[in-house]
Amino acid sequence: MDTKFVNYMVKRILLALVTILFVITVTFFLMHAIPGGPFLGEKAITEEVQRALEKKYGLDKPLITQYFTYLGDLLRFDFGLSLKQRGMTVKEIIFSGFAESAKIGSLAALIAIIIGIILGSAAAVRRNKTTDKVTMVVSTAFVAVPSFVIGTFILLLFFIAIPKLLGMPAPGGYIFPILTLSLYPMAYITRLTRSSMLDVLGQDYIRTARAKGVTKNKVIFKHALKNALIPVLTYVGPMLAYILTGSLVVEKIFNVPGISRAFINSITNRDYPLIMGTTVFLASLIVIMNLVTDILYRIVDPRIDFS
Repeated sequence: MDTKFVNYMVKRILLALVTILFVITVTFFLMHAIPGGPFLGEKAITEEVQRALEKKYGLDKPLITQYFTYLGDLLRFDFGLSLKQRGMTVKEIIFSGFAESAKIGSLAALIAIIIGIILGSAAAVRRNKTTDKVTMVVSTAFVAVPSFVIGTFILLLFFIAIPKLLGMPAPGGYIFPILTLSLYPMAYITRLTRSSMLDVLGQDYIRTARAKGVTKNKVIFKHALKNALIPVLTYVGPMLAYILTGSLVVEKIFNVPGISRAFINSITNRDYPLIMGTTVFLASLIVIMNLVTDILYRIVDPRIDFS
């Protein structure tokens, strides 16, 4: 493996660890800076019981001590116990929610990437023709319209209006959440692929290949598309992190018990360990996806200089 690439990845991993530590530190101290506590909302709780609960969960110790204790536990992948969902660990809650989010997220990401690349390539190849114009109008519309508007429209149409009109039960499953989640990234990837593809098709080596009699399909799929995907990878990494963890709005609209629900409930309930656990998990996922993107750069184009 290229030494420059190895050195680059080592630097990126170290930077990733520093980033995660920064997120942990800021979240931890901001969380404790907000007035109140996790047990103030408990009904009929006495001061003695509250102090006992704080002692049980280590909340009676100085803040800096709690911080370093949390870092030590984190190194052992111990996220602690939930303060509100008694008897459950934070890891159990996170992985249970992530399993639900990943079900719809992975399929939505796959649909967005495949269809987005196909539509974007087709629009670029047939530039200024009907296929290109229709694709651009539709993709622009889905990029401009927020996901909560699309999700609400789908909910009203397919779960309320049509079932009521036809006298049938409302549909279930994850089809509509997947559709809602995939539309925006699919439209964005379509536009990005088209723009990148047009730029590559105008390069000298493409003209040379055509002049040598290379077939149109070979020029597009072997030479142009591979290089056109590099800008798309820049977007796909963070997009995967976002879409795999689900969208708060989409999960709320379609009542999906994903990780976004756990995250919001943790903030509402002042569940400190769960707030920290979900924040660390989401931040780590974003960092990992960016690292994977860097590796994919080298696979797609070995000529990239990482020095």
